[in-house]
Amino acid sequence: MENQLKLKIIGSTLLSDSDRNLVLSLCNRAYEEDLEPLFNTLQPATHILGYYKQTLVTHAMWVDRLLQTGKNLPMHTAYIEMVATEKAYRNRGFATLVMKRVADEIRDFDLGALSPFSVAYYERLGWQLWEGPLFVRTDSGVIHTPQEEVMIFRLPQTPKLDLNEALSAEWREGELW
Repeated sequence: MENQLKLKIIGSTLLSDSDRNLVLSLCNRAYEEDLEPLFNTLQPATHILGYYKQTLVTHAMWVDRLLQTGKNLPMHTAYIEMVATEKAYRNRGFATLVMKRVADEIRDFDLGALSPFSVAYYERLGWQLWEGPLFVRTDSGVIHTPQEEVMIFRLPQTPKLDLNEALSAEWREGELW
């Protein structure tokens, strides 16, 4: 299947207007909502575009974030966003190929993380659900985010982590996690 799906890795600053519009349209259809306001806050980013027969059918991207457990040093984290596949191309393994490529590309980070659409889907790819409380750091303190779910992907530089500890991320515009 890999020879059928062509992957392209590109930074957000290098995306042509045409590619940006294709990515945004794909994500809007996959999530059934207008993601442009959120998309605009997720910059700079690195995108993986998956083409099948020269048509963009799947996508994932990551942004740099700083996640932290307790009083430990913040971890340079590749935070995965907007994993999407066109409905007609789902269940062919395309998103799995993209996520495996993401795992290869983010090896120099301390950690991979994402907010899952399906815990079971990401678990089979080696991601682990964070069991401890989640917080967002702000200038005036921390905000507890009990409604959120976060999964992590351990990388060669990932320190020893207790999945039951508190985990925090810096505050950002748009979606906090």
